[in-house]
Amino acid sequence: MNSNISDKNKKDWENFLSNDEKLIDKDLKVLNKKPLKIKSIDLHGYSLEQANITVENFILKSYEEQIGKLIIVTGKGIHSQNEKDPYVSKDLSILKYSVPEFILKNINLMNIINDIQDASIEDGGSGAFYIFLKRKK
Repeated sequence: MNSNISDKNKKDWENFLSNDEKLIDKDLKVLNKKPLKIKSIDLHGYSLEQANITVENFILKSYEEQIGKLIIVTGKGIHSQNEKDPYVSKDLSILKYSVPEFILKNINLMNIINDIQDASIEDGGSGAFYIFLKRKK
């Protein structure tokens, strides 16, 4: 390592040490971050219409309560009775696909949603998803 320090660097260092300006502690900022409030809802046994109405009300109420993260459990659709009806789509009427599609097409809901993500295994895996809400102004 080079032990030759220029006069300019010495002066800059002395100015820095004598300055009263506070530096932001980035680690402290992370520690002070409030944990997200989380709510969940399980839609097993709901019809598509009931699920959509329930989810819309759940999202709006959670936004008012300033909840940050929602866990929506739709199930995987493996017990769905739709396979017996040839006039109903086997995929699109299953809540797993239809509820997120309903949310994405609802402009009022999307205005208060930051992100929608697949859930981790401990929260339901492929039978659930997360909604991250914006902060209420």
